[in-house]
Amino acid sequence: MNPTLFSALFLMFAASALAEPSRPHIVFMLADDLGRADCGFMGGKEIQTPHLDKLAKAGSILDQFYVQPVCSPTRAALITGRYPMRHGLQVGVVRPWAEYGLPLDERTLPQALKEGGYETALVGKWHLGHFERSYVPTQRGFDHQYGHYNGALDYFTHIRDGGFDWHKNDQENHDEGYSTHLIARESARIIREHDKAKPLFLYVPFNAVHSPHQVPDSYLAPYGSLKGDRQKYAGMLAAMDEAVGQIAAAIDEAGMRKDTLFIFSSDNGGPNPGKVTDNGPLRAGKATLYEGGTRVVAFATWDGKITAGGKVNAALHMVDWYPTLLKLAGVTTDQKLPLDGRDAWPAITEGAASPHDAILLNTTPTGGAIRMGDWKLIIGGDMPDTEDGFSPTGKVKKKKGQKKAAKGPREELFNIAEDPNEKNNLASANPAKVTELRAKLDEYAKQAIAPKSAPVPTGFKTPRVWGQKD
Repeated sequence: MNPTLFSALFLMFAASALAEPSRPHIVFMLADDLGRADCGFMGGKEIQTPHLDKLAKAGSILDQFYVQPVCSPTRAALITGRYPMRHGLQVGVVRPWAEYGLPLDERTLPQALKEGGYETALVGKWHLGHFERSYVPTQRGFDHQYGHYNGALDYFTHIRDGGFDWHKNDQENHDEGYSTHLIARESARIIREHDKAKPLFLYVPFNAVHSPHQVPDSYLAPYGSLKGDRQKYAGMLAAMDEAVGQIAAAIDEAGMRKDTLFIFSSDNGGPNPGKVTDNGPLRAGKATLYEGGTRVVAFATWDGKITAGGKVNAALHMVDWYPTLLKLAGVTTDQKLPLDGRDAWPAITEGAASPHDAILLNTTPTGGAIRMGDWKLIIGGDMPDTEDGFSPTGKVKKKKGQKKAAKGPREELFNIAEDPNEKNNLASANPAKVTELRAKLDEYAKQAIAPKSAPVPTGFKTPRVWGQKD
């Protein structure tokens, strides 16, 4: 071949290769009910989290990262890039007996990544429906599945309300052991056996540190100064931290580290703050629309791509990971159902502002919350979005000595930049701002579909798990 032609072709190939976006391996780890301030890298002192601390310090903390108030809605937001009020999943969680799940017309994150040549795996908690085979993970884009469909299962027996709930590739599986240990072991196996010629999407939604508070006794010993469920929770977090370390070590041993994006978050704020979990100075916790319920611990790490020891101050939401990851994977976001998520990569890597003019924290028949810039409006913040169900009347039991509530849900307005702990309700002093945010919240509310619900069936004894007879 002519040397000049060869050189020209080589340069064209090199330029093309440089122009191609790097397709990272993606390891997305999701904690369940983790307190925002419990990890060492967030200032926690009581519980040792060396592996999470190391991974977080190698990347950037997402300091204003928002999720939904409870579990299933946050997972729906991640998997679709769309607010869960579009799925009817904005209230409560998908219960074991629920005959619904994430709608089948949704394009899911693993489905989209598979279009880009990714191997996809879910190891841990699904919680987006399983009553029919078409709803289980291997039918929603995952090549591999391991773990459980429901929340709040026994960590040792893998039983929830009398029904067994542990599966591999959506078939009943009887591996014995503590669930956090099993999740770590399977995640490491998938990494070791992965074909490195293909990018990997490994989604690891731990059931830790959700109740029931259970952990092997060996994890309790270092926390003898703590009492009751706080001690058990500390041991559970330590076990999860150990699992994170094993997953990161497997990535390193496979030689995949420089090409791997690690993401870590909680699905909602910690429950029972001050007693079991620690959300720092943020107000309230899980199942509420206050910052303690929706602004969670989160970080992103990718060596050479994300600033080590950094902090991202832009307001982001779980829906943003869908378009962000698809862009990194070179997969189109053009699809039938429009996205609520926005590309967060400039904010994470370049210090750009939030890609949102508004972030919807939730809208339900009884209220909701929205953030626009530094301002946040909450309607009916005293009506928790509980995991144990949804009261369509919106009634809240009045505490002894409590004054009669004003007619209609209470409006609360906060300037999060000046008052991140939501101590000063500025609604009465800023009626124009309330009107502005209320109009945007109402705009979303008009687009919402009615929340799905699953009342406990008469004579219920065991959960309906796909593949298991009642």
